[in-house]
Amino acid sequence: METWEVSVPDDRAEQRTCLICGDRATGLHYGIISCEGCKGFFKRSICNKRVYRCSRDKNCVMSRKQRNRCQYCRLLKCLQMGMNRKAIREDGMPGGRNKSIGPVQISEEEIERIMSGQEFEEEANHWSNHGDSDHSSPGNRASESNQPSPGSTLSSSRSVELNGFMAFREQYMGMSVPPHYQYIPHLFSYSSHSPLLPPQARSLDPQSYSLIHQLVSAEDLEPLGTPMLIEDGYAVTQAELFALLCRLADELLFRQIAWIKKLPFFCELSIKDYTCLLSSTWQELILLSSLTVYSKQIFGELADVTAKYSPSDEELHRFSDEGMEVIERLIYLYHKFHQLKVSNEEYACMKAINFLNQDIRGLTSASQLEQLNKRYWYICQDFTEYKYTHQPNRFPDLMMCLPEIRYIAGKMVNVPLEQLPLLFKVVLHSCKTSVGKE
Repeated sequence: METWEVSVPDDRAEQRTCLICGDRATGLHYGIISCEGCKGFFKRSICNKRVYRCSRDKNCVMSRKQRNRCQYCRLLKCLQMGMNRKAIREDGMPGGRNKSIGPVQISEEEIERIMSGQEFEEEANHWSNHGDSDHSSPGNRASESNQPSPGSTLSSSRSVELNGFMAFREQYMGMSVPPHYQYIPHLFSYSSHSPLLPPQARSLDPQSYSLIHQLVSAEDLEPLGTPMLIEDGYAVTQAELFALLCRLADELLFRQIAWIKKLPFFCELSIKDYTCLLSSTWQELILLSSLTVYSKQIFGELADVTAKYSPSDEELHRFSDEGMEVIERLIYLYHKFHQLKVSNEEYACMKAINFLNQDIRGLTSASQLEQLNKRYWYICQDFTEYKYTHQPNRFPDLMMCLPEIRYIAGKMVNVPLEQLPLLFKVVLHSCKTSVGKE
């Protein structure tokens, strides 16, 4: 059984809950926090190449008492939450224990291939043709599939141009924008029916408190300095609104660069790794901050500016399907954050966890990143369980927002440049209006 490998008392493990069924977790198994039952079920299902069927609508409730009623939905939940098949294959091999931490993000299409058994058939055919080598293992193939095909993404230069950061990024990072992360489907279906353990009185570990305080201190929580006030009656043009969005993005990105230099673990990684991490996650960090600590300005002052912009009939007619999908997901994610009322401490932890992604290619200190990611993952859980005693689903709710942010940030790269003003107008208007009615 995997050990916790984290500097908190061992009896804390008993307070953790399985992200699949809500039972008492025993450790980090195949990349996520889970119980022995779900750990064994996932291993048996993958090793024995099981193909299950659901007699209902493939959305069965997963709980400690009901998890055995539908094996299909249980395995589906394991994959959606990020259990790593590569860890199963390597677990019993000398020196082969999985080195990654946190959920593995695979596409909806790949999940469907696994659930239907197609993935197992493809693996069998591949092995029969090429032999059972490390390079043809299902774990390695799954890892490679995390990267979208070249045809599904824009070129790095186009990605930079789309977001108005060509000169800026050349000066401060000098690296291309990586392909977006794959989406984990039905991300928010987890917490609504999972009866977790009753809350228990507990105290926050002093080390956790200290590290969280350091993270919050690294943040610039002052209001954004970009002017967003406009006189009544002024009609904002598409070009003016786009220029304002670029200036806002520039300021937010400047703040992320300054944030890195203030991180408590700044001296533990190389500048090369920080550059690689920032070039891969800057869009996600900006989106996360806009939905949380800067949301009052973004959904207040900026929303007022976008309200003075009137798109033409041609702009409305030519709006893309990619843009519509981004709008729907941004609105949903805004309401999720609005409901959670994320604290500065939780925001700081979520940001660090998202930033410390050891699966990004080109890193020189992946093992060190793993330990840092693990540290703040547990610290965030300790804090939420300590401060929000009567919200046992709060930590998994927060963590499930991160893959959605990655997906949306990646999708926005595919939205045509000229459609961004309309996209922001619709999102901000919808969110501000719905919140005002509450």
